[in-house]
Amino acid sequence: MGRRALAVAAGLLAALSAVAQYPGQVSKGGKDAPELRSIAVLEWTGDEGNPKASRLVPVAVLDGGELQDGSIYLARPEPMALFPEVEYELEQNGQPVGLYDISGAGQQEGSWVGFGAWKPMPAAKPLPSAKELARTGFDDDAGSDVPVLHRKPHGGDAPAGGGSGPGSGTGGGGEASGQAQPSDPDRPVLHKKSTSDPSDTDSDRPTLHKKSSSSDGTGSGPGASNASSDDPDRPVLKKGKKSQAAEVGSVESVAGDTDPDRPRLKRGKSSGDSTEVAPSLVGLPANAQQMVAVSDQENHPPHPWSYAWANPDDEAKMKSALEDMAREALGLNPPPSKPAARRTTTRKSAKPAPPPPAPAPLEGERFRVFELTYGSGATLVLSAHTEGAGAEQKFVTLIAQPDLYGNVQVLKKNVTDGAHLDEKPRMRLVDAVDALADNRGELLFELRGATQRQFALYRVLRGQAEQLFVTGPGQFGAGNSQ
Repeated sequence: MGRRALAVAAGLLAALSAVAQYPGQVSKGGKDAPELRSIAVLEWTGDEGNPKASRLVPVAVLDGGELQDGSIYLARPEPMALFPEVEYELEQNGQPVGLYDISGAGQQEGSWVGFGAWKPMPAAKPLPSAKELARTGFDDDAGSDVPVLHRKPHGGDAPAGGGSGPGSGTGGGGEASGQAQPSDPDRPVLHKKSTSDPSDTDSDRPTLHKKSSSSDGTGSGPGASNASSDDPDRPVLKKGKKSQAAEVGSVESVAGDTDPDRPRLKRGKSSGDSTEVAPSLVGLPANAQQMVAVSDQENHPPHPWSYAWANPDDEAKMKSALEDMAREALGLNPPPSKPAARRTTTRKSAKPAPPPPAPAPLEGERFRVFELTYGSGATLVLSAHTEGAGAEQKFVTLIAQPDLYGNVQVLKKNVTDGAHLDEKPRMRLVDAVDALADNRGELLFELRGATQRQFALYRVLRGQAEQLFVTGPGQFGAGNSQ
C-alpha cells in the first residue's frame, strides 16, 4: 500500500508498556512482530471520489493476532484508528479505489467517527518510450536543448575535430599555446588582468575601483572621477529623514488619508488561516453508501474477491434458487392450491391448466458472489425485504454455497421484521475484507436495528458461516433505520 498507514500509532504502541487491557503489543523493529491492521467502513453521500459529506467508522484493529474493537482501542481520547494523519485505502471488491486521510475525529451520538478527505490513488509514471528518448535527445544530444555536462579541456588535449588549431598546443608558442580555446564565439571567458601590460586598452571592459576617500569629490585618478560621476540614470541611496509622529490619543477617522496600502480594521468574517472542517455525515440517510477501508503498515497486493463461473448459466441457476428460498422466508410464496374436484368430461370440453403466477418481487434485492480464498468455491450472499411498516416489513439475508451436486446449501439465514429490529437486527452486507491479513476474506456486515447498530465479521469455512468478531453497539437514533 505504501503510505503512512498507522505509522504514528505503531510508534505509540512500541513505547507503551505491557498493560493487561491492551493485549498483544507490537515490538518496534522486530522482523516477526505481529501485524498492526485497522479495518473501517467509509460512509458518504454524493459522488464517489467527491462526496458531499463523509465519515469513517472504525470497526476492528488487528494487533498481536487478535481483533480489538476499533471504536475504543487505545482511545486518548479518540481511538488509535482515528489518530490524525492515519491514511486508509478504500477498497471495492478487494481492489483499491482511493485513499482517505484522517484529519479529525469526533463523537456522534456516543460513537467515535473520523473525518477527512478522499484522494485518488497515486498513478505510476509510465516509462518513456524509445521514440520519446530519441526526441528528447537522451540517445543523441545533437540539436537538443537539454543541458549536457562536458569535461573541461586541458592543455595538450587533442581538439574534437582531430586537426590542429590555435588551441591544439602546436601553435607559435604564444601565451595561448597549449590551451584549448572554446569554439563558441559568444561564450564568455574570464581573463586575469595584467597590471603591467600597457597594451590593455579596452575601454569597454568593466573595472572595479576603490571608492575615493576625499569628501569634496576632487582629486585625480580614476577613483575621483568615479565619485563625481554625473550620470543621471545612476541609482543613488539616500538616508531618509526621520519624521516625528504626531501624538494622537484617539482618532476615529483621518481626513485626507489617501494611502491605498494603509491597513484598515473592518468588522466581518475572518479571512485568516483556519483548519478546514470536513462536512460531517449525521444519522443514517437513505442515500448513504458504504465502502471498506483498510490501514496497514505492510504492503499487500490487491486480492479481488470476484468468483469466475466455469459455466455462466450456473450463476443464474444459483440466484434463482436462492431467490425462491428468500421468498419462502419472507412469506411471499402463495400457499399451494388444493386440487380441484375430478369431473367426468369429454375430451373436447377439457380446458388447459392456467399458467403459474409470476413470482413475487423482492424489494431492495442485493446479490453478490465471492471467492474468499484462492481456488475455493463460490460463496453467495442475497438480501432483500418486503414493503410495509412495522411488523409487516420483513428482512432476509442468506449466506450459501453450492454443494457437491450443484444444489444451493444455506449456511446462514437471518430473518427479522420492522417491529423487532433492536432484538434481532437485520444483516446488511458491506463487502469482503481480509481482516486477519492471511489472504482469506471475511464477510463484513452491518447489523442495523431500529435505534442502534453494530458491525460484524463472518468467516465462511468448512460449510459453516461463523461470527468472527462483532463491535459494541452504537446509537444513531430512531427513524433512520431504512
